[in-house]
Amino acid sequence: MPEKSLAESSSGAGPSVVRKAPEHLNSSGLRIEYIEGKGRGVYACREIPAQTLIEVSPVLLFSAVEYEEHGKHTVLDHYTFKWRDGRMALALGLGSLFNHSQRPNVSYTIDTEKEAIRYTTTRRILPDEELCIFYGHKLWFNPVDAADCITSDGIDEREDGWGGLANLNEVDEESTMSQPEDWLFDRFGDGNPNDNVLEEELPFTRLKLTPEDVEEEDMDAIRKEDAWVVDLPDPKYTATMLKWLKQTGFDTPSMAHLKRVRKLGGKMSMVLIFRHEHPEPPALPEDINLPPPYITPVPKAAALTMTSLKLKSILWPTIYAPRKKYEPEPWSRGKVRWACEAMKQVVKAARAAGEKGELPIAAYVPVPFDEETRVATHMFEPITAHDLRRSACHPLRHCVINLVRAVGELRASATYSASRSPAPKLTPIVDVPSPSPNPTQESPLAVDQVDAALSSRGSLTESQTDAQNGAHYLLTSLTLFTTHEPCVMCSMALLHSRVKEVFYLFPMEKTGGCGSITCVPRLEGVNHRYAVNRWRLGSDAREWKEQSGLVIDEVCDA
Repeated sequence: MPEKSLAESSSGAGPSVVRKAPEHLNSSGLRIEYIEGKGRGVYACREIPAQTLIEVSPVLLFSAVEYEEHGKHTVLDHYTFKWRDGRMALALGLGSLFNHSQRPNVSYTIDTEKEAIRYTTTRRILPDEELCIFYGHKLWFNPVDAADCITSDGIDEREDGWGGLANLNEVDEESTMSQPEDWLFDRFGDGNPNDNVLEEELPFTRLKLTPEDVEEEDMDAIRKEDAWVVDLPDPKYTATMLKWLKQTGFDTPSMAHLKRVRKLGGKMSMVLIFRHEHPEPPALPEDINLPPPYITPVPKAAALTMTSLKLKSILWPTIYAPRKKYEPEPWSRGKVRWACEAMKQVVKAARAAGEKGELPIAAYVPVPFDEETRVATHMFEPITAHDLRRSACHPLRHCVINLVRAVGELRASATYSASRSPAPKLTPIVDVPSPSPNPTQESPLAVDQVDAALSSRGSLTESQTDAQNGAHYLLTSLTLFTTHEPCVMCSMALLHSRVKEVFYLFPMEKTGGCGSITCVPRLEGVNHRYAVNRWRLGSDAREWKEQSGLVIDEVCDA
């Protein structure tokens, strides 16, 4: 955007003045720079990782009366916005110098407690790259990165001499109207980002995956399994049968949580083996006279609480093995904001896919929230994918499969490999190639973009071939967000990809593999478990889902 000095603006046409940006000292690696024909802006002096807090701008607050009588009649009118309590606010520091972009690389949150605005990078920032925020849709100028931007009527389009910051009061109102899902995802904008959010206040529900997570304190919750049992007509047979169990290999660890012998109403019985381990009736010792074995349900795991012990012992005497009560990982308010922003991105991608005639199903892997994971995975760019079954005429082009493929090919490609010293590892796996520095890439990489990059790649090195052959698990330590609950096939693909956790909006009761018809990471025998989280939707969710075009057939495999 062109810019004029205050003196130039007040005196009309005058001699040309060479503009210089003021020096700015901070520890975030930022500088103020003046670009001829565009004006002032904030630029990076060095590389800045994603999710980095780069600026905290205090705000100057005016009462509504002060603003109405004085502020609105000055140049400050374009820089003030409505505070949460109705007062008008002006951002100090760098807050009034961030320029607008249709594809911003910086997000901001309002901290009403400290009367400040916090600015955070949404992706990796390269040296000398400008940092921009999104003003909204109601602009008084034409954005340089979107020629078809709609300009509001009645707003002066001339440069005001301050580098161009929108009236955020109008921005907030317009953004609220244009984003109907904000009521689902914008509840955590205020407050200290380091404060933990109570479990019942989180915007999602965590599924419990392992027996250690479930107390089983009512009869319906107790997990049961059929087992072969034989009645012992004489107590003296007990020692003989225990010896026989060891000789036949029936003394397996799978039954260690059960007491072998049960005395009930003057009758003694012995549990032999689970039916799934021995489908046919066991052949009993021939030297003692025993009745035929029969099947009865028994508890599948030890009792973790006294209530559970009493209930399970009704079925069969069970071992009491108390453990520490399940304590989920705490989530800070800042991390919840990160998850909300990721879910907004996946909804946007699904809506765009639906508008193209595809099934409105999308998946999204954001840049990790914490710096340690970002460095360990070298995941500095988000990746998104959507369902392609309709356009590709291929039954396996589910969005999750497309995303896993995109991540795998991106990491294995020569295009995205770089020579660098090994980063610290979260798990003992080979190094992950990092994305190449590309200052024009600001939106999440899609599957077709990855394919285009791969089509022109050169020959692979030995280490790259190892990565292609699976030496690196694709989604290790990463989080996946998706609109619809993944089907069984996609849930198993996520398990083999070693994803850390999955969040989904809409359960698929007839096809879902993350809690509906089954829960793949909860199955016995799997060699990896990932966390499953279901977003909490209010009573208006059904109407919003229909209005957003995200409804799919209930029998569709997502």
